[in-house]
Amino acid sequence: MFGKIVERGTLLTVTVLIVCVLGIVAALRIPVQMIPDLDLRVIGVRTTWPGATPQDVEKEILIEQEEYLRNLPNLSRITTTARSGSAEVELEFPFGTDVTQMLIRVNNALSQVPSYPENVDEPRIYANSFSSNFFMFFSAETLPGNPRQLNMDMMLDFIEDNVKPRIAAVPGISEVAVFGGTERQVQVLVDPARLAQRGLTLVDVRDAIRQRNRDRSGGTIESGKRQYLLRTIGRFEDLREINELIVARRGDTVIRLSDVAQVRLHHFEKRGVTTFNGAPNLFVTMRREPGSNVIDIKRRMTVEIAAINREVLQPAGMHLLPISDDVRYVQASVRNVWQNLILGALLATAVMYLFLRSLRATLVGVMGIPICVIVAFLGLLLGGRTINVISLAGIAFAIGMTLDNSIVVLESIELERRRGASRLQAAISGVQQVWPAVFASTMTTILVFVPVAFVAQEAGQLYSDVAIAISAAILASMLVAVTVLPAAAARLDFGSPAAGGGANSPSGRHRARHATLALVQGLLATRTRRAACIGVTALLSALVIWQLTPAAEYLPEGEEPKVFASMNAPPGYNLAAMEKIMDEIKGYFLPHVDTDPALYDRGDSAVPAISYMNLRAGPDQLRVIAEPVRPGDIEPLMDAITAKFREFPGMRAFAARGSIITSNDGGTRSINLDIAGADLATLYDVALAAYRRAGEVFDRPRIQSQPSSLSLAQPMV
Repeated sequence: MFGKIVERGTLLTVTVLIVCVLGIVAALRIPVQMIPDLDLRVIGVRTTWPGATPQDVEKEILIEQEEYLRNLPNLSRITTTARSGSAEVELEFPFGTDVTQMLIRVNNALSQVPSYPENVDEPRIYANSFSSNFFMFFSAETLPGNPRQLNMDMMLDFIEDNVKPRIAAVPGISEVAVFGGTERQVQVLVDPARLAQRGLTLVDVRDAIRQRNRDRSGGTIESGKRQYLLRTIGRFEDLREINELIVARRGDTVIRLSDVAQVRLHHFEKRGVTTFNGAPNLFVTMRREPGSNVIDIKRRMTVEIAAINREVLQPAGMHLLPISDDVRYVQASVRNVWQNLILGALLATAVMYLFLRSLRATLVGVMGIPICVIVAFLGLLLGGRTINVISLAGIAFAIGMTLDNSIVVLESIELERRRGASRLQAAISGVQQVWPAVFASTMTTILVFVPVAFVAQEAGQLYSDVAIAISAAILASMLVAVTVLPAAAARLDFGSPAAGGGANSPSGRHRARHATLALVQGLLATRTRRAACIGVTALLSALVIWQLTPAAEYLPEGEEPKVFASMNAPPGYNLAAMEKIMDEIKGYFLPHVDTDPALYDRGDSAVPAISYMNLRAGPDQLRVIAEPVRPGDIEPLMDAITAKFREFPGMRAFAARGSIITSNDGGTRSINLDIAGADLATLYDVALAAYRRAGEVFDRPRIQSQPSSLSLAQPMV
């Protein structure tokens, strides 16, 4: 068999070229992203009820929903959260659950809830994993100088209607979200005195508006041979129609809405404020579709954003500015892995040359590296995987392994040549002698990595790319070693080492070999020496393991130089108070945006240079997302933000670095403590005690709680 393969070099060359072309095409077609896609197994339900207290939200919404949701099959955990104006339910399912089917079941369960109080919005169901989080961020703000004198709080509907659909239409985008601002609202400000004078109530006004503000179908009217659809148009088109609405009739007198109320176009109650580098803005962000190429998305998005600015926003006095995106981290990470991969290949080539002591033999051996790398990309495509930092790391790991088979085969062929066999016979005989060992070694390595692909947890989903890449590369290395290398060796003369007395000359190599053998024989000469050798080796191994074993964690964080900080307010704070605090925070940190990092190094600045700062304030929390100019200044920036937050009495500060693999609140390095019980007051007391104790036990801990205040002192009337 091997004789026919070696003799048919042309057919073998064509086959290898076809595989390489397919692999290159696969490498160009595989999506590029930061980390592998993770399976969804958490479903969330969010229901809003403007103005409702947490107690009413729990009683009227959460208890009703939980009664039906807790009966879902395979439900592992259900977590409910009641906040002012909103309710959230988090449903966790085992790994491998068909989330599409569960979304249908969740929707069916929610449809069984008999009713909700008036003004409660329909529940929103969503399912996400960290790998599909928002990855591009833009700031919608006014043009410099605000020539149109725009109030960005009122621009939410404009952005939702004119910008969001165009961004959502970009291929690869699955969701676009806009944060900040408030929706437009028609407000009817009723005068109680005029209402009482006319003997009307608020219910009368409400019912009149409801009855009028709708279109009705009245069936059909037949006239001769024609049939006409009857439709009554009643929906309001402008404020004038609302003002002229007839609320009641008193004989020949009509009472219009303008007689008892003032109608104005305003906006919903403002529940938050956002700024970017101090300027009021709306925060526009987006998610990608699973399996999409983030680099292609960014390229398309750059073109689309330029068109949106030119055609839509600039005529309206606004523009979209890029804040940050994960694509640059993807590109930098992929570039670093490629550099390491090339460096590893060069080092492996150097080691192989030192072992084979022949430049031609080394070139024959290392030509399998690009072939195996290309086949690894083909394996990733066939396995439905992506190019990411983890899959590329797997390819880099495989480089050294791919050379093992080549070295074994080439050494066997070289040995046959030294025995006097011809190049063709040496190639055939050499591979025939070692191919069973090469096959066994390859299968052993593959069997080590294959089980990783069947691990259902996050670790298995992340590192299955490594298993696929290494398995494909190792399998390709075996095929290259037993086919391509013998065919090349049969046609190339590896030559003989040059004569001379240097370290690489035959005499120098013989001396080194004899010295090594003498040392080994001396260590193994007596039973005492053998025992001592074993003991010293075991002791040194244990010492190295003890001293150099890194800290253990479930998953690496893959930290990125971003600060995600929050300041949680005590119960009773309102948005106006938090806006004042936000103004003070801006006044302190904005002077450090786009400054020279050397100022911090010289001690002329207490805060490292900041690339950008995004702030978002609500009645109970202030959030900061910031990035230092230099990645190495991330820890000082976190400390500076936390220290500033703690200057405000009663506030709780928390800050964490961004992560490319897990969440931005500590990820797998965090310790989560769940406290459950029947009495809410006792729960809060225990949680507060645990919070304070954690601050004493740990060194410089970053602690946050849910809810943030751990207090039941919310003022009520």
